[in-house]
Amino acid sequence: MNTTGKVTGIVSNLVTVQTDGPVAENELCYINVGGTQLLAEVIKVNADKASVQVFESTRGLKNGDSVEFLGKMLEATLGPGLLSSVYDGLENNLATMTGVFLKRGEYTDPLDHGKLWDFTPIAKAGDKVIAADWLGEVREGWLPHKIMVPFSFKGNYTVESIVEAGQYNIDAVIAVLKDESGDRIDVTMTQRWPVKIAVKNYREKPRPTRIMETGLRVMDTFNPIAEGGTGFIPGPFGCGKTVLQHAIAKQGEADVIVMAACGERANEVVEIFTEFPELVDPHTGRKLMERTTIICNTSNMPVAAREASVYTAMTICEYYRAMGLRCLLLADSTSRWAQALREMSNRMEELPGADAFPVDLSSIISNFYARAGMVILNNGQTGAVTFIGTVSPAGGNLKEPVTESTKKAARCFYALEQNRADQKRYPAVNPIDSYSKYLEYPEIAGYLNEKIEKGWVEKVNKAKVLVRRGKEMADQINILGDDGVPMSYHEAFWKSEMIDFAFLQQDAFDPIDALCPFERQKFMLDLILDICDKQYEFEDYEKCRGYFKSLINALRQMNYTEFKSKAFEENFEKLQKLLSENGN
Repeated sequence: MNTTGKVTGIVSNLVTVQTDGPVAENELCYINVGGTQLLAEVIKVNADKASVQVFESTRGLKNGDSVEFLGKMLEATLGPGLLSSVYDGLENNLATMTGVFLKRGEYTDPLDHGKLWDFTPIAKAGDKVIAADWLGEVREGWLPHKIMVPFSFKGNYTVESIVEAGQYNIDAVIAVLKDESGDRIDVTMTQRWPVKIAVKNYREKPRPTRIMETGLRVMDTFNPIAEGGTGFIPGPFGCGKTVLQHAIAKQGEADVIVMAACGERANEVVEIFTEFPELVDPHTGRKLMERTTIICNTSNMPVAAREASVYTAMTICEYYRAMGLRCLLLADSTSRWAQALREMSNRMEELPGADAFPVDLSSIISNFYARAGMVILNNGQTGAVTFIGTVSPAGGNLKEPVTESTKKAARCFYALEQNRADQKRYPAVNPIDSYSKYLEYPEIAGYLNEKIEKGWVEKVNKAKVLVRRGKEMADQINILGDDGVPMSYHEAFWKSEMIDFAFLQQDAFDPIDALCPFERQKFMLDLILDICDKQYEFEDYEKCRGYFKSLINALRQMNYTEFKSKAFEENFEKLQKLLSENGN
């Protein structure tokens, strides 16, 4: 019999419950409000009192209302049909709502139980299996969706029977397993898993060994993120965090995209809903939405639902990773998630940390980021979850607690700068402050040396030094004036500007420049570094500026023409002519 209780205290969506039996942390419960059942989660237990956070509005709730504990944690339903769907943080399917908004107490099923799927068996009767082993396969869009032994199964099992190839709905029994004690267990196409517990049914979790290409030069060349790696994008409001994430989602080399809009403004969520179904996947030519799942909780939703959204999104990614697929999780914004944690901590009157955030904020963020990674599955196949979150620090202060805590967990740091955004230098990623720790990994360096060329990391570091030196020269020129510094200062500054304008800046709306493959990035960087290596003699800074502006315009014109096309060759000839006339 489940534990029950009565409401004894209410502070917004934090409710205190007097229990008549044992309850566990993170256990779910239903609160009965005038015949409507509100879902809530236990976040603290103190003797016979439990503090629960309600996932919906608590309007009308009063002391004495009855509570029923469910004896389970918040779980995600996993199975065919997750892709191309839009959910909230509790995995309510927003496409099946009865109105414009989900009514209080209304919970919709995440999957379509009537749809038939073409099932093909992989395992056969007599096979020995464990949790997460593949039993069969259906086609979800154009992706192979593996039907697996549920993650919750423990120990060894034997496949007693499995259905033949054919069409079945998600509730049909597709296999019967026998455990070590001889009990038979039916397996369907769906399973459930607690969202706040990491899926660990794999053989090994090694360090990343390859780069996830995004088509963005400021990332792939200067600060690449590994496949199965972690990164975050902090920056002030209006600097292009969301647009940058959308570009990564569209162009990133991943099989499955999960977008988690965590506490975003409603207009940005609506933009995702309207734009994503129309986007064309540049890798396949099909609709990007076919391999995308969207989890959204706007900023006007209760904080509990906002917190749940990131965990639900990560669990869906781990599910697809267990199929041997490459998943990309984009969370916008983890600051709103941290603010939800702060609100609940404050309502519980816990000892506050920096800026009133929970004392264990750094630990919570680190534990979540640790769920990403590349894994080797039980059958030797590999899967990966790459996680990139955004951070929205108040006033653009990158020293605030959320940014600092995320820095300790993430391996890539893409700092958006207000000054670059004001100058329309997009993507507004500061090339000096940003970094990628994956360039220090010998596995990644070996991969880049093999894929691009030997010594590629050294070449990238050379370009970074030129950019950094140009920034230093710009500061000197601003202080001392154009005539107060040697001509070499102007030359170093304009070489830096050439790398910035012709290489780091990229037009996300240009059909050619938006997606830049590694082959083109190598060609462009080699060309620019060759130009920077030349020796120049200028009489005055006006001539220096004019010459490099001509070079920048010629290089940028090449960015907007197809690589190795006739127009590209013509622009390249113009550039060579300009170099021969002015360069030494």
